[in-house]
Amino acid sequence: MSGHSKWATIKHKKSKTDAQRGKVFTKVARDITVAVRQGGGSDPTGNMKLKLALQKAKEANLPNDNVQRAIQKGLGATEGANYEELTYEGYGPGGAAIMVEAMTDNRNRTAGEIRHLFSKHGGNLGETGCVGWMFDKKGLFVIGGEELQLDEEALMTIALEAGADDFKVEDDGYEIITNPEDFDAVQSALQAANIKTSVAQISLVPQNTVALQGDDAIKMLKLMEILEEHDDVQEVYANFDIPEEMME
Repeated sequence: MSGHSKWATIKHKKSKTDAQRGKVFTKVARDITVAVRQGGGSDPTGNMKLKLALQKAKEANLPNDNVQRAIQKGLGATEGANYEELTYEGYGPGGAAIMVEAMTDNRNRTAGEIRHLFSKHGGNLGETGCVGWMFDKKGLFVIGGEELQLDEEALMTIALEAGADDFKVEDDGYEIITNPEDFDAVQSALQAANIKTSVAQISLVPQNTVALQGDDAIKMLKLMEILEEHDDVQEVYANFDIPEEMME
């Protein structure tokens, strides 16, 4: 696998048996609240952040009551913490670059805790901008080969005609990358063709990847898991590549 979708794919597989569903619900609801607050309303039309948050809610099976409460909180109808979005940058084992997107009501607390996690698990938190230049904001779709009901050429044609930037054949499926502004069009084209995606998100895609083996790979996966589990962390991106058998 190229590494572009490595962690997104691992996380998707793990989420199927995620015992921390309550934590997932909390993060998705927080995402909706902030998206509504920033977008000035509850209509996802023209508000990509809210549209993606609602898509996450659907994928996580967040109950509609929870969705509506998150929306009302974003509209200011109910009391709630005032969250701000922050990005942390650093390095993991083997020198892999890591980007962490967080939402917090206490930036000093969160910064200290994230720094501690990096240090404890073989990485180090860096200054703003130290690795951000290694990533591009892109739309990312991952399609499992076993889920595809049409041939590779047909899938590539659908994706590219809808505006995809890149189409990659991987060991266990396909990866489609788009510019953020073309995400909706490509997603609509895939849905119209009844093509199921295991990952569909606006992501930070690394320009290049770092191959990790042995202990470095094990430590890297552990650091990614620990960061994901932090209450204030919404997304984690990295540029590592690891052997396929370690994804299990």
